[in-house]
Amino acid sequence: MSVAGSRFPNMPPAMTRLAFPDYLEHLRSDSARFRDVLADCDPAARVPACPDWDAADLLWHLAGVQWFWASVIRKRPAGPGEDDPGPDRPGSYPALLAFFDECAASLVAQLEAADPTEPAWSWAPEQTVGFTFRRQAHEALIHRLDAEQTAGEVTGLDPRLAADGVAELMDVMYGGEAPEWGRTEMGEELVEIQMTDVEQSLFVRPGMFFGTDPDSGKNYDGPHLLLAEPGDAAAVVRGKAADLDAWLWKRRDDSGIEVSGDRRVYDAMISAVSEPLT
Repeated sequence: MSVAGSRFPNMPPAMTRLAFPDYLEHLRSDSARFRDVLADCDPAARVPACPDWDAADLLWHLAGVQWFWASVIRKRPAGPGEDDPGPDRPGSYPALLAFFDECAASLVAQLEAADPTEPAWSWAPEQTVGFTFRRQAHEALIHRLDAEQTAGEVTGLDPRLAADGVAELMDVMYGGEAPEWGRTEMGEELVEIQMTDVEQSLFVRPGMFFGTDPDSGKNYDGPHLLLAEPGDAAAVVRGKAADLDAWLWKRRDDSGIEVSGDRRVYDAMISAVSEPLT
């Protein structure tokens, strides 16, 4: 079955993308908000979406992530060495804040000086500096939300960045084309994701991935997704992009998100996004 057509433009998968200066500005502003919120937070406060972490762990996590990707861009196009030593965790909360300041400034400076089209290592098929622009803007956005939830000072997500976050989740974090050591078997039916605050739709095809990473020996058989060209949808998921992005990242519940159509196809999509991300 198909569900009645969307009122929104049918967006090809790449059309949610922002300009690279916009990603950089979001990275800068969300990192600053993350830091400001945590500066006045109890270091022992628990992080709701990551209950094994407290505020100090969250601060250390994003500092380490930004340290790592600043290093990747600085050393491009070479990837990280297996024996590269990482930073030592500072011993106090003020020192953690100072270390985060250094890491955030370094990542922004490295990206400011780089051409997004230059080759650079990533763990994804996209091997350019531009991957880090986009990925780290979304990383800062979600962890800014984590910081706000930890401190009880939640503010809204930027709708355009959130819409691209939904696309990135479907195409990079939970889906995408198979590597050479894997294969996909995708279903015929589509799920339409209607993002009401930006009046855009994305289409995703649920299916299965099969493969074992020859480097790690880890098997990745399981539900999978591919962003698809627009078509007749068997199921529709509808809500604000900001709510959908936070929901798919397991940072909020599904209140305000509407589901219609074939529940079996919807459930296949949900199975593919069930593993929590940090």
